Amino acid sequence: MDGNRAKKKGVKKARHELMVKFPTAGIVSNQPITCMDGHSPDGLLLLFLKHHCLRCESSFWYSGGFDEHNEVMHDEEIVCSTCKQVVDHSAVHTLKNKYIFLILVFLLGIPPSLSVPTKPRIFNCQRPKSRRASASSESRPRLATAPPLRLFGSVATMCGIFAYLNYNVGRERRYILEVLLNGLRRLEYRGYDSSGIAIDSDMSSVMQSKSKPYDTAPPVVFRQEGKIESLVTSVYSEVDKLDLDLEKPFLVHAGIAHTRWATHGVPAPRNSHPQSSGEFDEFLVVHNGIITNYEVLKQTLVRHGFTFESDTDTEVIPKLAKFVFDKASDGEGGVTFSQVVMEVMRQLEGAYALIFKSPHYPNELIACKRGSTLLLGVNELGGETSRHLFHDVKALTANDKPKELFFSSDLCAIVEHTKNYAAVEDDEIVHIKDGSVSILKFDYEKEKPASVQRALSVLEMEVEQIKKGDFDHFMKKEIHEQPDSLTTSMRGRLKDGVVGLGGLKDHMRTIRRSRRIIFIGCGTSYHAALAARPIMEELTDIPVTMEIASDMLDRKALIFKEDTAVFVSQSGETADTLLALEYALQHGALCVGVTNTVGSTLARKTHCGVHINAGCEIGVASTKAYTCQIVVMVMMALAIGSDKMSTLAKREAIIAGLTKLPEKVHDVLKLDGEMKALAQSLIDEQSLLMFGRGNNYATALEGALKVKEVALMHSEGMLAGEMKHGPLALVDEYLPIIVIATRDDSFSKQQSVIQQLHARKGRLIVMCSEGDASLVCPDGRSRVIEVPRIVDCLQSIINIIPMQLLAYHLTVLRGYNVDQPRNLAKSVTTQ
Repeated sequence: MDGNRAKKKGVKKARHELMVKFPTAGIVSNQPITCMDGHSPDGLLLLFLKHHCLRCESSFWYSGGFDEHNEVMHDEEIVCSTCKQVVDHSAVHTLKNKYIFLILVFLLGIPPSLSVPTKPRIFNCQRPKSRRASASSESRPRLATAPPLRLFGSVATMCGIFAYLNYNVGRERRYILEVLLNGLRRLEYRGYDSSGIAIDSDMSSVMQSKSKPYDTAPPVVFRQEGKIESLVTSVYSEVDKLDLDLEKPFLVHAGIAHTRWATHGVPAPRNSHPQSSGEFDEFLVVHNGIITNYEVLKQTLVRHGFTFESDTDTEVIPKLAKFVFDKASDGEGGVTFSQVVMEVMRQLEGAYALIFKSPHYPNELIACKRGSTLLLGVNELGGETSRHLFHDVKALTANDKPKELFFSSDLCAIVEHTKNYAAVEDDEIVHIKDGSVSILKFDYEKEKPASVQRALSVLEMEVEQIKKGDFDHFMKKEIHEQPDSLTTSMRGRLKDGVVGLGGLKDHMRTIRRSRRIIFIGCGTSYHAALAARPIMEELTDIPVTMEIASDMLDRKALIFKEDTAVFVSQSGETADTLLALEYALQHGALCVGVTNTVGSTLARKTHCGVHINAGCEIGVASTKAYTCQIVVMVMMALAIGSDKMSTLAKREAIIAGLTKLPEKVHDVLKLDGEMKALAQSLIDEQSLLMFGRGNNYATALEGALKVKEVALMHSEGMLAGEMKHGPLALVDEYLPIIVIATRDDSFSKQQSVIQQLHARKGRLIVMCSEGDASLVCPDGRSRVIEVPRIVDCLQSIINIIPMQLLAYHLTVLRGYNVDQPRNLAKSVTTQ
């Protein structure tokens, strides 16, 4: 008896300590909670219960809690997370008395080996009824969870967000609309299926007969499925119907915009953003990311009387903001916009970038992020700006000078307005009010956020980079920009026959002593690393292994502290690559980034790295970034292996080749007409094979990928050495096969491959070095593409360009959108 009393006393003490340390473990609820025995407790502490399913023999975690009698309670029906069947209560194993484990759960989070409860129960929080919610930290409304667990693996989606606020400078409504719509056009290349914007209306034109809960002009939301131009048509049509004056000037105005890539809910106007809090649009949100606990939040809000119109995870955010605002506004005093957003962040789990707009806070914008890119752009219009003010964006903007402020998920959307920008960090809240920018650092353990100083950076991108110029498509423009992009990528890094990579300098000794080098990437970036692997091994004498990021994560590949992991990503935001980066960091490896995007997540989280400086790449199919990635990794090999005398002659040959490379690329671009003619001959084909070997195995893979992703033709890149192990069965006189047989150590083997394919009446297209046509096709039976010759490790750069041109012309001739291929996006930031 005494033992039971002691146990119960210990549990009660633990419960009290947890409630004191974690005051968010409850929810202000007007609805009583009924336990299985029929009684309704006054309060309950959240904990996790371990369950065992007798059907599928799996164990999973579910949320439950202690009631006021220190008895464990949980939902009446417990559903197995694996087989989705209701679990018998007799099979439930609780941790009722193991309160030490509960303390560890709250302090450290759920152990990595355990899954997160997929449907946590929301419980009533014991609070005196006389205490009304106010803006104070003690009585602010909260949802019933402990501080949200920071879960490994949450990633963002490929949406685009944009916002524009003009302050103390008159802008007509037409101008504001065009800025927002043009911002969306700049984000088109990321991939999307619907879009939307929100601006302010006129007081007299909207909701005249309705009693609004605010005394400012209500916002007007426009949402449309399909292309941006469909939204443009819809916007101006609705503006006419609403009788909004397009010429009306606004001294201050805040507008938000969004392109959506469907993850939760089909592409449809109701699922497009901005998402609203309800009838009067009291809170509007545009969102890039995934909210992993949205179902729990949605159920809670429904119990509080909210109704949902969309299928998205985003809709819980504005409704949650309204819930917080309403509860806080019940008491004396007001609540600030940043307090509302901070309380919303406290409840959200997942990865996101958010922008909030509200008529309760007119002419204000708030943005916050966790795990998804968000940028702030600042354009001062009032004369010269003191350079020392760039050390703090708040000091720069804390005045009444005319200015324009922007939020965007991509630098391409703000470069035409300003070159002054700052990258928003995780768990930061950026509040624009009265033309001033305040940055706050949110902390789950603290009630008040800390103020952050943030310097502005100067964007080196030029406006011309985001325009097509004289080209019909961005892809063709970027293919023809490669002589210049390669020059830029090497600029300042080759001097007197020596390669200097400042980003690796401090870590060079560690890299040289590595047990192995691991190249990690996805898609085109993986192929670029594969192309650089042979020369990296040759010059450094360090084993190099290749990992596709998703496969590495699936296998939980072995990584050691003595490894150097090189992560390759054009955008620096590729979800699988970033998750692999987190994995490598946890295992203590030195992490090196190779990316095209300054300030990207990859650039910030790796220990060191190199920017490829390819310039802004708009076309979804990567072209110039691919060749610049190879060049940068070749230079990395030169730098790492520069202490080895045995490879001096080879290094000198490579450096000589690098200096000639832009000229050689310029020469191979002259094959444009020839590749168009080849595309014309292949326009009606259903499949295409490409065989490569050695340095050009990556070329075969990348060339096939280009044809596949933009021309929508089935194509496969194959290792020529594996031809006899299956692919040879496909060969006949109809199937087109491209064989890459330029001069390198594998040349004689490729000649043998060509002979075997000829013997089986294969329809061959052979790429060879200039002057080798008679060697690869002595009987003239095959179509030959001759390309300039260069040192072997750079030959793959030359060889891929005809394949890029072939893919481009095939796409145009087949009538597809070359810059925005079906179902694909530029920045693949979702798993």
